[in-house]
Amino acid sequence: MTRPLFRLVLSAALGLTCTTVLAASATGNYAERPEGKALLERLQRVDHVDMDAARALLADAKYQPKIVATMRKPAERTLTWADYRPIFLQPERADKGAAYIAEHQAIFDAAEAEYGVPANVIAAIIGVETKYGAFIGRDRVLDALATLGFDYPERSSYFIKELENFIVLCVEEDLDCDSEIGSYAGAMGLPQFMPSSYRAYAVDGNDNGKRDLWGEPADIIYSVANYLAEHGWQRDGEVALPAWLAQPNDIDAIERSKRKSAYRWSALRKLGVRVDREPPGDADVGLLEFQGADGTEYWVALNNFFVITTYNHSPLYAMAVYQLGQEIAARQQTSSAS
Repeated sequence: MTRPLFRLVLSAALGLTCTTVLAASATGNYAERPEGKALLERLQRVDHVDMDAARALLADAKYQPKIVATMRKPAERTLTWADYRPIFLQPERADKGAAYIAEHQAIFDAAEAEYGVPANVIAAIIGVETKYGAFIGRDRVLDALATLGFDYPERSSYFIKELENFIVLCVEEDLDCDSEIGSYAGAMGLPQFMPSSYRAYAVDGNDNGKRDLWGEPADIIYSVANYLAEHGWQRDGEVALPAWLAQPNDIDAIERSKRKSAYRWSALRKLGVRVDREPPGDADVGLLEFQGADGTEYWVALNNFFVITTYNHSPLYAMAVYQLGQEIAARQQTSSAS
């Protein structure tokens, strides 16, 4: 059964006219490229999306060279922790996080009870991603995913798959495929979900029959909590602990982690790593090393830190989420004590 047409693109006649015009242009022409034709065939055969509507949409996608340039120079690869931390760890952002929790306290309480993810961590992710909706991106999702899928060979297979998920998502959620705005990588909504994550992990938190990650706080909060829970978040578990070395000259013998644990705590301790509050000896941990404003920082990362890196692969990102969450929690305590 063919899925129904999407909302706007779906003036198929207009879309087919655009195909003809764009076929002669040098910007994209994605519907006529072999990879584009393969995608269209898959959308029809596997996803049961209307072929004419999908072709019209793909023909409307615009090549955006600045997106490719930005992808090749992401902040996480070029900045140190000393550069990265001040971007996200600001008093204003923490204040907004605490206020966002207070405004939606009942939803956060229900999400934490169901998924085991604390409110300050959920709020920190939304704060780092979009500053609670203040900046959700400036690129058309369609253009971003098509540009990266067809003209960014380093990760073309990943982004073509995300483009396929986006088109299917438009059908499933009745989105405006040709006008939705997101990040330069195609992430959407306040929590900046990629289309595949949106389809797999977004939750209809307010039970109204739709999953709206732009305008429905319950959907946004539940979806972030569900994503982390599905990726292994441990209820009441630690995220990271500040650490130091008993013998700094032995650092070369210790593997540093980014996205996965490398030791049990008992083994890492034997190598001379120390923390004030030790985790269980059999806890899976990793040693993180950052270049901070005051020199080298060491942290012991636990399971929940690595879960955050499934949301964004950068350890800098995960540490920013953790520390912003701590600052949000401190403001909540101050507020409740006053």
